[in-house]
Amino acid sequence: MTDLVFTPAHQLARMIRARTVSAVEVLDAQLIQIVKHNTKLNAICTLDEEHARQRAKQADEALARGENWGVLHGVPITIKDIFETAGLRTTAGYKPLKDYIPKQDATAVARLRAAGAVILGKTNQAELAGDFQSTNDIFPRVNNPWNLDYTAGGSSGGSAAAVAAGLSPLDLGSDIAGSIRQPAHLCGVFGLKPTDRRVSTAGHIPEVPGMPRCIRQMLTAGPFARSIEDLTLCLQLIAGADLRQPEIPPVGLDTPAPQSLQTLRIAWTDEFSAFGVASEIRLAMQAVANTLVQTGVQIEQWVPPGFDFAAGLQLYNVVVAYTMLYSQPINLDAVGKTISLMFREWTQGDRSLRSRSRSVSEGLSVRSAQSLYKVTGVLPTFLNPTMKGYFQALQERDRLIAQMEQALLQWDVWLCPVAMTTAFTHRPKGEAVEVDGKKVPYFMASGAYTMPFSLTGHPVVVIPIGQTKDGLPIGMQIVGKRWREMELLAIAQEINKVIGAFQRPSGY
Repeated sequence: MTDLVFTPAHQLARMIRARTVSAVEVLDAQLIQIVKHNTKLNAICTLDEEHARQRAKQADEALARGENWGVLHGVPITIKDIFETAGLRTTAGYKPLKDYIPKQDATAVARLRAAGAVILGKTNQAELAGDFQSTNDIFPRVNNPWNLDYTAGGSSGGSAAAVAAGLSPLDLGSDIAGSIRQPAHLCGVFGLKPTDRRVSTAGHIPEVPGMPRCIRQMLTAGPFARSIEDLTLCLQLIAGADLRQPEIPPVGLDTPAPQSLQTLRIAWTDEFSAFGVASEIRLAMQAVANTLVQTGVQIEQWVPPGFDFAAGLQLYNVVVAYTMLYSQPINLDAVGKTISLMFREWTQGDRSLRSRSRSVSEGLSVRSAQSLYKVTGVLPTFLNPTMKGYFQALQERDRLIAQMEQALLQWDVWLCPVAMTTAFTHRPKGEAVEVDGKKVPYFMASGAYTMPFSLTGHPVVVIPIGQTKDGLPIGMQIVGKRWREMELLAIAQEINKVIGAFQRPSGY
């Protein structure tokens, strides 16, 4: 059973189609693992055992009749609780939605169902996907399977923890600031953030149902898995045009040319100068580079010349501000949380880093800006709430997208850290995080390396590359060119063969 629950989704699918194992047997194994471990992890917040059993039984009966539903026929998967699932509670970790049962699947969920997947349940997350830890007012916090005293990350912490602990072979997550990449790094699994607008996010919350659709930049949907093959399989299923979001272009996935690592041009960096990383992350990145050199790879230490990452974070903040301002109704509870968050973020951590961090935290708190204005009469100074200001921000974003894409033309991929820190102990949102003895503002510690690629919309794969001396995972971002996900995944697969592979946490 233990081996079955850690078998990758694409292998499970082959085994079920070959009838060497039944869909019901696979589901039973997953349910046993969930019963054994989920009470301490809180990774799965809504389990749909009854309907999953019905679907798994139907999958086996269909195969007996010679029917094949698709490449995930009978494979149990989980869905981040941010995506609407027809007939199944979807809360987004937001108390007003604690009993919300959608009538329609999110587009990506519908596509996974259509490929034969069995929806096992929903994975726990940060409230409205707004934190780098996964806590909310409905369910208990998500704990890291490598050490329960540490966070699994956010906002898709339940997704990463479930996949890492063998509760699910594949999970659908989302990312607008690092919500796939940071939890994958903290939990030691694989994650993919596709190019901006590659995958429809119709049916994603926020926006809260009933609010106008305003999140039209940077938000992406992508998978968590224990192998690159599963990331690739999932992307092939969920990518593509969608009438519910007409701006998703009808452009097929790229077809990469076969190539070996030795023919690639790879850039890498162990840190951005403005945002120093923990020494163990830096050493892990250097070890990756050394290993690749020893295998004959053309690799060079590099950062995009002239690209101002600090300014990029400030612009990210502005775009998020406009994007999220009307995504949820006004409520006073959000005001209180925002004031507490801003106080912690702006008063804790190294003083020299606070000014950069302040703009980031304001952007992530902007969901409550409207409420704050209503109650206090004060609108945060970072927000210029005009149409002109919005279009100016988008224009500057276009410039930085082009600058990053131009810089990446000389490379096949770029390797860099995921965050300034590995998993940290649970703490109130906004409380400073210690990085090598230095207190770093909260959002900067987790988001300084992920937000720039949300801003520019570049696809990123995260793979595990090692562990700290305390046994906590370390991941690495592999950044590719826009609209070249299949090439990126193929290269990530070759790098992963050299660097290492998924390791299960002890005790699972």
